[in-house]
Amino acid sequence: MRPTLDASPIATPLPLVSPVFIDPVAAPAAPVGSGMSAPTVRQTSALPRVLFVDQSGQLGGAEFALLQLAEHCRSHSEVVLLADGPFRMRLEALGARVQVMNDAKVSGIARQASALNCLRVLPGIVRQVRALAARARAFDVLFVNTQKALVLGALGKVLYRKPVVWYQHDILTREHFGRVQLSVIKWAVRLAVDHVIVNSQASARSLAALTGLAADSVPVVYNGIDASAFDRVDGTDIGSLRQRLGLPENAWLAGLFGRLAPWKGQHIALEALARLPDAHLVLVGAPLFGEDAYAQRLHDQAAALGIAERVHFAGFQDDVPTWMKAMNVILHTSTEPEPFGRVIVEGMAAGRPVIAAAAGGVTEIVRHGRNGWLVKPGDAAALAEAIVALRTDPALAQRLAQQALTDAQAEFSVERYLQRMMDALTAAMQRPGDRTNTQASR
Repeated sequence: MRPTLDASPIATPLPLVSPVFIDPVAAPAAPVGSGMSAPTVRQTSALPRVLFVDQSGQLGGAEFALLQLAEHCRSHSEVVLLADGPFRMRLEALGARVQVMNDAKVSGIARQASALNCLRVLPGIVRQVRALAARARAFDVLFVNTQKALVLGALGKVLYRKPVVWYQHDILTREHFGRVQLSVIKWAVRLAVDHVIVNSQASARSLAALTGLAADSVPVVYNGIDASAFDRVDGTDIGSLRQRLGLPENAWLAGLFGRLAPWKGQHIALEALARLPDAHLVLVGAPLFGEDAYAQRLHDQAAALGIAERVHFAGFQDDVPTWMKAMNVILHTSTEPEPFGRVIVEGMAAGRPVIAAAAGGVTEIVRHGRNGWLVKPGDAAALAEAIVALRTDPALAQRLAQQALTDAQAEFSVERYLQRMMDALTAAMQRPGDRTNTQASR
């Protein structure tokens, strides 16, 4: 039975369309240093050969989700990246086969690009469509993990004629995409995608509004978080942990994790910190997509507010579990609805209380006053009040953190994520003619 999309937080994900369960690699041991335990996934003889496609060489939420899936399927899959970077190295370290098909002009197309700018790179798009289609012929399923990958896969489908699965990681609205991009996504989904998987009910609603698909016709597969990676960090002596990380040992620390970008709301956290005389803020993350100017504005803002000595710009850090364990509270301050909120679940898995902006997929994760604290997005005063509430009531903070840890382990495990994903891929291979987009309004 499928729940409606306005279900209560931590709603049961929508069931997948196939009851068949497979284990593509017979639950292999995880490679050393992978940060993942080897999940046990139920098995059948079907082993779909999957070509994964992602537009980024950087490590964002979509890429971390694909990292787990590509590792699990590495014996019979390949990953195509449309740009090179640290993501390729992480994939290869896990034993995945990776091919980079980079065209600098195509990679540089922004989400808000105009139709004219898209036309200027048309020759590069054609080259990448042909190259991707040629590679896709050797596989059973094309799994596109990002918007540019979706478009290139859709344009070339007539050349390779294999099922296309799109894992939607974004809320499809004008706050995040230009009109041209939304129109292209709409028609790509309606005409070329066989199965859409969404990372939250919030993402499903935006898909329905854009394409006309029934919101409850697509499976929700929440990202999986490896809670064992947090268990391996000894956070009992926070002082020594902070000393190792170069953080103040005795200060009360609020941690904000994620790339430095205006809609991620680090400036809101700085405004809140200015209201809290003796608290410190740790910003873990770096500008990734041309957002260096915003990063500089954050430094300037901290100086103007007189809090520069209490703001610690840590940059990108690969060891997120250790950094989170060093905090007293984890903040989430996005000013726009978050599609999922991976960093929130990571904070929960770290056993730290989480204060989050109540919008989008966040409300499917955080239950206010039970496993976390919700505040109005963009409200620095409310954020400061929430920090004070948890700081002055350690028992409340501990109760929230304990329930959050339980929920993270039960609802957002890597095992559940991989099982649901493999079900969806099996369904795409077995029922390629049952196109999701046939349900769209005409």
